[in-house]
Amino acid sequence: ILTGSQNLLLMQHVTESLAGRAAILKLLPLSRWELFRIPMRSLPWETASSTELPPQTSKELWTQILRGFYPELGRDPAREARLWQASYVQTYLERDLRNLRNIGDLTLFQTFLRALAARSAQILNLSQLARDVGVSVNTAKDWLSILEASFQIFILRPYYANIGKRLIKSPKVYFTDTGLLCYLVGLRDIEHAMAGPMGGAIFENFVIAELLKIFLHRGEEPNLYYWRTAEGSEVDLIVDTQGQLIPIEIKQTETPHPKMAKEIVSFQQTFKSKAGKGYVLHPGNLVLPLGKDVVAFPLGRL
Repeated sequence: ILTGSQNLLLMQHVTESLAGRAAILKLLPLSRWELFRIPMRSLPWETASSTELPPQTSKELWTQILRGFYPELGRDPAREARLWQASYVQTYLERDLRNLRNIGDLTLFQTFLRALAARSAQILNLSQLARDVGVSVNTAKDWLSILEASFQIFILRPYYANIGKRLIKSPKVYFTDTGLLCYLVGLRDIEHAMAGPMGGAIFENFVIAELLKIFLHRGEEPNLYYWRTAEGSEVDLIVDTQGQLIPIEIKQTETPHPKMAKEIVSFQQTFKSKAGKGYVLHPGNLVLPLGKDVVAFPLGRL
């Protein structure tokens, strides 16, 4: 067993091919299920499960989002999260990056990292990001690939029936840990994180990261996308599974209503037989029908 904090196959000093000789399991920071020491349940479109996470108030949930999900912080609730996160970023810059690539200007890279965090859950304009940071587009692409290889971020590409288009349209970028995301954008308290201008993006990042963990931690590589039309219709997450497309919207409100199903219905009408039941994920406790094939589903049952 070989463990590491980077993608071993992309490290500069690893020259020997491991093709066919290694099984790779990607482990992101802990999921909520793992924090509560409860076996992860099946996803709602798979098989029924009655297992639920312990109920959390909005304040408790956002405390966890702000603190993050790294094992060390989960193991020791008394550990000061901000100090740990500052140390983590410094260690990442000084040690892990050197194993992946010779960056050169670490201060400029940290500026890039913070600027990217401010764009979490948004469609990424790489040219604009490069201009804002003061680097070339090629450098920005290189640094983005480094962050992905070291499991700091993951990328969602847009869903199109034409596979080639998925590779050329702009992606969205998410951080694997919301605590680190909040640290990088300077959020220090629950109120500003939850109700501030980035509240919706942080919550979306949290939910999609939790779904990704469920897949990866059981050894699966999921096909996750987002959907957006030229007219502006958008669905936060599309799960391509077993020949079905599962559309998912993510809402902060604990009281979902039928209007929240509008974008999902638009997706279902576009893709007809390929589209499965849609879900509006929310932090409340109710499972509610929001339309013919759309259900409001609590995060506690995710």
